[in-house]
Amino acid sequence: MILKINYTIYALYGTLFTFLLTMLGSSTVFFFKKINKNIMDATLGIAAGIMMSASFWSLLNPAIENAKELKQIPCIVLSIGFFLGGIFIFITDKIFQRKFKKLKHTDKRLFLLILSITMHNIPEGLAVGIAFGSLKYHLAGASLTNAIVLAVGIGIQNFPEGSAISLPLRREGYTRKKAFLLGSLSAIVEPIFGVIGALITLKIRTIMPVLLSFAAGAMIYVIVQELIPESQTNKNKSLMAIFTLIGFIIMMMLDTLM
Repeated sequence: MILKINYTIYALYGTLFTFLLTMLGSSTVFFFKKINKNIMDATLGIAAGIMMSASFWSLLNPAIENAKELKQIPCIVLSIGFFLGGIFIFITDKIFQRKFKKLKHTDKRLFLLILSITMHNIPEGLAVGIAFGSLKYHLAGASLTNAIVLAVGIGIQNFPEGSAISLPLRREGYTRKKAFLLGSLSAIVEPIFGVIGALITLKIRTIMPVLLSFAAGAMIYVIVQELIPESQTNKNKSLMAIFTLIGFIIMMMLDTLM
């Protein structure tokens, strides 16, 4: 019983760390005094690149490895999860449009942005929780060092994700405090699902490939539907595309290094 509690507490500490890094990323909004369209369009491009990179390196790639370990067929499992993730955002978008017809297009885009990154943080929280919970069951490859490294890696990549929410919110006229708060809260699900993952490790582990690919599909839908088209309203379209590449590289380096 004591060991079980310790593993759960470790999972909580690990995901609180990842949550803290998201808060630090969101705090970058306090360093912008004036809103310049070119800068903010560039941040949208970078956000798109970050999310695109995270969808593969943080979600699909681990999902493939998890599916193989669980003797599942990766191409089928990931395709189902990925498609369902995109469809979920599509349906949510339609429901949101019907219930809030008077809202501006920008408000809809921001809602989908926050929703998709929050969904992306759920399987990440579960992943950290499972990493610590696996120590109890002595699963293959499970070690305290690996669990800590995973939490650190996810925490570091959460820094730009916090910025990816707070800066676009600031661009649309939200106060710095509100943009910071909403950006930070997008990761509050990580400690919650980290503890859940640690408590029911074996059951959650079997559906992790679907959860990871589901989050990836949701993110790609928002990128294609909202973020890239909006960043391309800038006169310097080619330059905004370069910023998308930069965002992708930033997240790729963080994920592969950690």
